[in-house]
Amino acid sequence: MATELPASCDVLVVGAGMSGLAMGHHLKRRGIADFLILEKSGGVGGVWRDNRYPGSGCDVPSHLYSFSFAPKPDWSRKYAPRDEILEYFEDVAGREGLYPHCRFGVAVKALAFDRGEGRWTVALEDGRTLKARAVVSAVGQLSEPFVPEIEGLDGFGGLVMHTARWDRSVDLSGKRVAVIGNAASAIQLLPIVAEEAAQLTVFQRTPNWVIGKPDRRFTALEKWLFRNLPGYRRLYRLGSFLIHESRYTAFRANSLAGRFTRWDLMRQLKRQVPDAALRAKLTPRYAPGCKRILLSNDYFQTLQRETVSLVTDGVARVEADAILTGAGERVPADAIVLATGFRTTEFLSTLDVTGPDGRTLQDTWAGSPSAYRGVAVAGFPNLFMLYGPNTNLGHNSIIFMSERQAEYVANKIGRILKEDIKALSVKPEAQARFDARVQESLAGTVWAGNCPSWYKTSDGRITNNWSGLASAFAFALARPDQADWLAER
Repeated sequence: MATELPASCDVLVVGAGMSGLAMGHHLKRRGIADFLILEKSGGVGGVWRDNRYPGSGCDVPSHLYSFSFAPKPDWSRKYAPRDEILEYFEDVAGREGLYPHCRFGVAVKALAFDRGEGRWTVALEDGRTLKARAVVSAVGQLSEPFVPEIEGLDGFGGLVMHTARWDRSVDLSGKRVAVIGNAASAIQLLPIVAEEAAQLTVFQRTPNWVIGKPDRRFTALEKWLFRNLPGYRRLYRLGSFLIHESRYTAFRANSLAGRFTRWDLMRQLKRQVPDAALRAKLTPRYAPGCKRILLSNDYFQTLQRETVSLVTDGVARVEADAILTGAGERVPADAIVLATGFRTTEFLSTLDVTGPDGRTLQDTWAGSPSAYRGVAVAGFPNLFMLYGPNTNLGHNSIIFMSERQAEYVANKIGRILKEDIKALSVKPEAQARFDARVQESLAGTVWAGNCPSWYKTSDGRITNNWSGLASAFAFALARPDQADWLAER
């Protein structure tokens, strides 16, 4: 039976992950009650609902990777595991009264704006439609798994599974497992799979810089302090935020902090990997931070187990029971795990968005997404996005960024409803100025270096990351900008 939906609403939020929940909170705080949150999966949580692979967790401290309006005093660890994070988001949805606004198992297919009516027509995958004064995309940057085109993959006779579509009923005990990819998901998954598999082969495209993860369980005393002394909890969170803010200096190209970071990471690599040949394979040839720096205490140890092999020659093709490497070596396999990440630079790739002039959002972007303050695109009125182009971070908590965007967007939507504006859109020149400043600043960062990363498109344009401190982003959104917007009544 189809989920019941109203014919129209003031605000439609697409996605019930981290950003969608933040949006719901700020809409309610702004006094906006007529909103829906549509989610294609069976519940809230977004990426934390989808990523169920063994070892999955966060690489941002728990108290910082949580909403400022919904603190959790009883985190079990300094870095929370996936199941606890998902439980937290489910609890937040309940505490904030967001479940009555949510509709699960409902996928949005297309959006089209009618300027005369001042509404978006929202087409769903099941054929139904509804209308909304404003639409907020909260689909995120890490929602659509990337599956590389590998010859013969469809003909593999064993199990093929992407980390973002993990089946927990699968037993890898005694199997020959091949993991394609060695970045953020793989580095968490590999130590656990290595304990189960008879043989584990890791296919590495590019080595990563890896730093130790200062994780441990919180003590009973710490939990008591977090629960009973709110000031202590806020101070702890602020201290964590400031420590992470300070790390941004290492992302400036040729900085002293960056050179020290490289020296320190190489020192740790030499200490943990005594074999010179293996260490050479694991040594990046780019500056730390050009790709995401990974956190792990057991990745290097895992690669040195007798049952684990590292392949750096690439994948030529897949056969029915093996993988053929670029060097011609045949690697037998019973299961293939794709730890190949997400389609990060294809923002809103699952939605067909058409503006009032008939032009689509993807055509407007032409493979190089940009947005004013990361939330709006000229020519697409009453449409906002959270965790959009150039709002990702390499050094701090993305939840901080999403909260600031949700608050900003709620204020814009509040203006639309209060002033009965049919179409509120950012001016093209304002978007161009903002993007030019961001790209100019990004050119001086390590992200602009010569390394493949999910931060940028194939032509080298950095589309994902913000160009400075997280606090600078907050100040940027807080500055009055009414002159940058065009309101049609």
